Amino acid sequence: MTGTTHSTGPYRSYVYAYPHKTAYRPLDGHPAGRPALRELWAAERKDALSLYLHIPFCEVRCGFCNLFTRIGAPEELTTRYLDALDRQATTVRDALGDDGPVRFASAAFGGGTPTFLTAGELERLCDIAEKRMGADLRAVPLSVETSPSTATADRLAVLADRGTTRISIGVQSFVDAEARAAVRPQHRSEVEAALGRIREARIPVLNIDLIYGIDGQTGASWRTSLDAALAWSPEELYLYPLYVRPLTGLGRQGTASQTAPEGPDTAWDDQRLRLYRAGRDHLLAHGYEQVSMRMFRRSDAPQAGPDDYACQTDGMIGLGCGARSYTSSLHYSFDYAVEMREIRGIIDRFTTTEDFSRAEVGRYVDEGEARRRHLLQSLLQAEGMRSAEYRERFGTDPYEDFRAELELFSSRGWLDGSAGPGLLRLSPEGLAHSDALGPELFSPAVRAAMAAYEAK
Repeated sequence: MTGTTHSTGPYRSYVYAYPHKTAYRPLDGHPAGRPALRELWAAERKDALSLYLHIPFCEVRCGFCNLFTRIGAPEELTTRYLDALDRQATTVRDALGDDGPVRFASAAFGGGTPTFLTAGELERLCDIAEKRMGADLRAVPLSVETSPSTATADRLAVLADRGTTRISIGVQSFVDAEARAAVRPQHRSEVEAALGRIREARIPVLNIDLIYGIDGQTGASWRTSLDAALAWSPEELYLYPLYVRPLTGLGRQGTASQTAPEGPDTAWDDQRLRLYRAGRDHLLAHGYEQVSMRMFRRSDAPQAGPDDYACQTDGMIGLGCGARSYTSSLHYSFDYAVEMREIRGIIDRFTTTEDFSRAEVGRYVDEGEARRRHLLQSLLQAEGMRSAEYRERFGTDPYEDFRAELELFSSRGWLDGSAGPGLLRLSPEGLAHSDALGPELFSPAVRAAMAAYEAK
C-alpha cells in the first residue's frame, strides 16, 4: 500500500489494518511526547490479547514484496535480533502489570519469514512468547508463516511440538514461469516437497497463498495453480491480487504494464477481476467457503482463529521492529520502510536498543477513527456486521455515522440487499471490490497523513 489512493479502479489498496503504517508518525513530535507503555496499557482490558512476533528476515525478496524484511542475516544478526526481542518482551510484559488478568487468546509469528530462523532459534522464539510474555502456545491458536525453501523437517518439527495450529506458506504460483515473472525464484518441485513436509508434520491447518494478475498469467495457468493447491486439500487458501508498489523489485523494473503512472490500468484491472472471479467460483465449487475477498476456508476445516478475540475491539501486542501494537487509543510500532538500506538501519537500531519502555512511532485513534475501523474491519468480512453490535459499542447507528459512504456502496451494488434488517453485508460484487471499498472509509485526516508520507 502506498501513501496515495488516487485510482478509481477496483484495486486501490489492500486494507489489512487501519490506520495504515504510512499514517503513523514519530511520537516524540506529539504534544504528549513518547508515552510510557505502562501508562498506555494501565486501563486496557488485557484478558483476550493477541500476540504477534515479527521476524524481519527472508532468504530472497520477491518482486512484489513491500513488507518490512531484509535478505539474509550476516554476522550473527539473528542472535542479536532475538536478544533484542527478549529484552523487549521482558519490558512489555512488565508494562502490562499484574493488577488484572493478562491472557493471550492467540499468537502468530510473521515476517519476513519466521522459518528463516534455525530450529534452535525457533525454540528460543517460542520460549520468548511463553516464558517472557506468558502465552500458552499449546492452548491457543498459533499461526506461523513459512516459505518453500525454509519449511524444513527440523523446523516444522519444532513448530508442531510447540503447539502450532496453522502454517501459512507463500506459494504465489505453481507455474515456474509465473514465479520468475513475480521475481520469486522457486520451482514447483521445491514447492511440492515443502507441502509434503508440512502435511507430514501434522499441523492442523495448512494455508496456501496464491497471487493473480502476474504478467503472462492466463485463465488456464491460474487454474493450474488452483488445482495444484487443491490437490493438497488445504484447510485455507488466500487469493491475493498482485500489486506493484514503489521501491519493490517489480516497481523498480518499470517495464510491466502494471506500473503505468498515468492512472489505473483498466486492462490489468479487468484481468485481475476476471481471474479473481474464476478463482472464487472454482473454490466455491470445490467445497470452500468465502470468508473475505482473499480468504477461503474448506467447509469441513477446523476453526483456525481464536473464539474469544475480536480484532475490532481487543488489543494486540506486537514484538519486533516490524510489528505493531494496538490499544484502544494508540496504534504504535517502530519506523517503517521498504527500501533495503533503510530497513537494515532500522533493524540495526532495534538490535542495539536497551530501553523498550516507550512507544516510538504511532497514531492516536479517537472515537471517530474507532468507529471507522470497526465498520471497515467488520464489513470486509463476508459475514458482515450486525448494526446492534455497533450500537452496543458506540451508542450510535452506523447508517447515521456513515450515511454517505453506505449510500455510495449501495448505489454501486456493493451491499447485499437481501441481508435483512440489522445486518450490513457485502454482495458478491462488493467483496470483489473490497480494495476499492475499504479506502472509501478512510478519514480525511488519515488520507492526508498517508498522502504526506515519503516512501523510503
